[in-house]
Amino acid sequence: MTQATTPASTPGFLSRAWHSDIGYSFRTSPVAVVAALVAFVCLFAAVFANWVAPHEPFNLATLELGDAFLPPRWAEGGNPKYFLGTDDQGRDILSALMYGARISLLVGLASVVVSVLIGVSLGLLAGFAGGRVDAFLMRLCDVILSFPAILVALLIAGVGRALFPNASEIVVFIVLILSISLAGGGGWVQYARTVRGSTLVERNREYVQAARVTGVAPLRIMRRHVLPNILGPVMVLATIQVATAIITEATLSFLGVGVPPNSPSLGTLIQVGNKFLFSGNWWITVFPGAMLVLIALSVNLLGDWLRDALNPRLR
Repeated sequence: MTQATTPASTPGFLSRAWHSDIGYSFRTSPVAVVAALVAFVCLFAAVFANWVAPHEPFNLATLELGDAFLPPRWAEGGNPKYFLGTDDQGRDILSALMYGARISLLVGLASVVVSVLIGVSLGLLAGFAGGRVDAFLMRLCDVILSFPAILVALLIAGVGRALFPNASEIVVFIVLILSISLAGGGGWVQYARTVRGSTLVERNREYVQAARVTGVAPLRIMRRHVLPNILGPVMVLATIQVATAIITEATLSFLGVGVPPNSPSLGTLIQVGNKFLFSGNWWITVFPGAMLVLIALSVNLLGDWLRDALNPRLR
């Protein structure tokens, strides 16, 4: 009597990813592991700030003005209740960092998503269509790149504030996200130029020529055949551009045309602390600046690792 054999269970997605080439590259890279841990801690603290933060820094009912300008806990005059000290309104710096990082990450990620959608679409169109369409779109990219990215973002955000002076927070955030996405240095132009170069190579491949011969529509060829083969460089660029978008948002908020004052980001916290930097209250601006550096540095290091991991020449 033969005993029935049960088929081996197929490994899950996480197991396959962990044992893949990219997973092995990640496990053997201490820099990537540390950067991922730092990024995860910052993201976790930002997303779950309502539960993780020890205080509610932007709830006026819980603020105590008598606790203003308290130094960090380990410094002389510090209060054990406020680990990183307080600002001029008595708000807990540690809690404010968590809430501020949430706004910065939200704006940065949303800006990158919008930039990817615009840049990838125009890059595919320019590379696949060629001719006058390609020339027009690339000259448009050259014109936008001739202006400093922060100047373009500042102009769009300023015009948005002027056109909608009494706009709601949602409209302000939309204008801010669009201003970062449309900026030349860290916006859609980088994706358009990268995708256009990759599309020029892919459109002459045999599988694209075969799809054309069989009568497949050009839009379907771009979406189903060309796009999946050019996503590698886009993923690497998007990872790196998250840090650029966060820094751009912090710069705009520091200049006063960023997020609303009642929803401060890390840039707003740095701008507030800058007023008291030379009066000896260094912690109000140093800790938000350090948080911004940690997020940007960890994301950049992850982007560098991903670029090397997806490069077959370095395997």
